Amino acid sequence: MARNKQYNEGEVLEKAMHLFWKNGYETTSMQMLEKEMGINKFSIYSSFGNKHGLFLESLKQYKSRVNDVLQKFKNGTKGIEDIKQFFYDSVSSNFKNDHLKGCFVTNTYNEFSETEDELIKEQMDSFMDNLKSIIIEKLKMDSTKTEDTVLKQANYLLLAKHGLAAAARVNTTQEIEDYIEMTFKNI
Repeated sequence: MARNKQYNEGEVLEKAMHLFWKNGYETTSMQMLEKEMGINKFSIYSSFGNKHGLFLESLKQYKSRVNDVLQKFKNGTKGIEDIKQFFYDSVSSNFKNDHLKGCFVTNTYNEFSETEDELIKEQMDSFMDNLKSIIIEKLKMDSTKTEDTVLKQANYLLLAKHGLAAAARVNTTQEIEDYIEMTFKNI
């Protein structure tokens, strides 16, 4: 007879996500996960398959968590101002929670940039493609911009967003605000 789980999968997944976000995939050990999640390896393997499966589920959890910010961004009607607000929104929660710095997706993107992990690459590519398409949509609201300018500015802003996420790990609130303001002075 199958045993009933003595834990809430959503709650333990949230704890794992925070640990991966803080430490990265490679640095996070199974022992750290057991301690943080409050469950044993058998339960982790039973629910998530292995550390890699748990990590993928953590990424999905994070992406669903930031979906509200992305939806607000997508639904905006102010073009470049929407992009700028998205930059602010994407880092604002980090300043309220000192142990979570940067963007989990960007941190993962950086950690896995040299590997050939297709499942994680697929997760990263879909997130970045979606973000870039929203940025392009917002830039096109300015009818004076050519297609070439829109694409160049979208690439610039996507890279600036990566830089912002990395900077949010170590820089002060004032430095981050100055970075955002200067980024949009030239757009």
